[in-house]
Amino acid sequence: MSLWSRRRFFLSSLAGTAAAGATNLFGAAKPSDVFAADVASPQATKGTRPIMISSANGVHALQKGMDILQSGGDTLDAAVAAVTVVEDDPNDDSVGYGGLPNEEGEVELDASVMHGPTHRAGSVASVRRIKNVSRLAKAVMERTNHTMIVGDGARRFAVAEGFEEINLLTDHSRKIWLAWKASTSFNWRPGIDSPEWAGRSAAAPKEGKTELAGRHGALDSSEFRERLADICGHDEALMARAIQVISDPPTGTINCLAVNQKGEISGTTTTSGLSWKIPGRVGDSPIIGAGLYVDGDVGGAGSTGKGEENIKISGGHTIVEMMRKGMSPSNACLEALHRVARNYNNDKKKLATFHIYFYALNTDGVHGSASLWRNGYEAGKRAKYAVHDGTEGKLMDCAAYFDEIGGDQ
Repeated sequence: MSLWSRRRFFLSSLAGTAAAGATNLFGAAKPSDVFAADVASPQATKGTRPIMISSANGVHALQKGMDILQSGGDTLDAAVAAVTVVEDDPNDDSVGYGGLPNEEGEVELDASVMHGPTHRAGSVASVRRIKNVSRLAKAVMERTNHTMIVGDGARRFAVAEGFEEINLLTDHSRKIWLAWKASTSFNWRPGIDSPEWAGRSAAAPKEGKTELAGRHGALDSSEFRERLADICGHDEALMARAIQVISDPPTGTINCLAVNQKGEISGTTTTSGLSWKIPGRVGDSPIIGAGLYVDGDVGGAGSTGKGEENIKISGGHTIVEMMRKGMSPSNACLEALHRVARNYNNDKKKLATFHIYFYALNTDGVHGSASLWRNGYEAGKRAKYAVHDGTEGKLMDCAAYFDEIGGDQ
């Protein structure tokens, strides 16, 4: 399949859309419709309201939010209620309680919210010991004149607002962190956008050995396997998960967007961030305009995956602006991915070191999602996103920028 970038969408052909109303924006045929027919995309082309979408890890949680929408509740309350289910789940080690920690063993959480009807936003970053950071971001929006609070200041604000402090590091995640510490001295340097980057390279030698920051080296040694078994109490499932996340540090997150019957839209993005990150590292999830952006007149968008790449293109804002100009949600997501790939001149060797997804929903209830690679985080599984149309939550295929397996598989 050819790169989407070879079929560029020319914005100049969308004359007159800037003055169009929301209904006209998404109802009239555009030159982009020709392109849309050329992309194998399963996304809806006709809107439904109320509707909620999220990253795939939220499929079981969307009912919680849909109950709020169907009872006439607020769209942001619905989105936050859905992701709170995931934040509370100790078995989801990419969000909230039980999230995988930074390189020092501390769980640090980030989140943002945007409320379309009132054009308000709030976010928090590098928060320790507070579980439901999506609710905390909402508290920043509702109870302060700030937009973003970070670090220990965010924790203290949370305590003052009645949030409970807890130890976010579960025994499950602690053991995986100990296994990571035993396997590598990898420290995230240099980045793939650095002239010094030369592929997945060896970390600094330790005790006369070269330990690789990946699925080779220490991960394959009998010594490490023995240590891993001891750390994990010979739990085969835990050992397998440890090897998986040591080899490919997760960037798991949940983005959720909700539209009610009236066409009001809100969204939230919440995460425990990149596993084993340098303390204080902040990805795109709490960055308004990157990990989340909502315009009540147009729609909303969010992202999961490698946040550094999204920050550089302001992906959430980019997608909403493309929808404002008439692009479908799925094509707007592909445009954002085009900009990510362009930053590396479509160098698949570099792009294959990460994965990134975008999600979009307009005020008419039309939704879409696109992933950099055809596969999800597991090579054998198609990239998916979650949709609840008022009847049930289900998974749908993402459109793929590269119709092949990638993302550090």
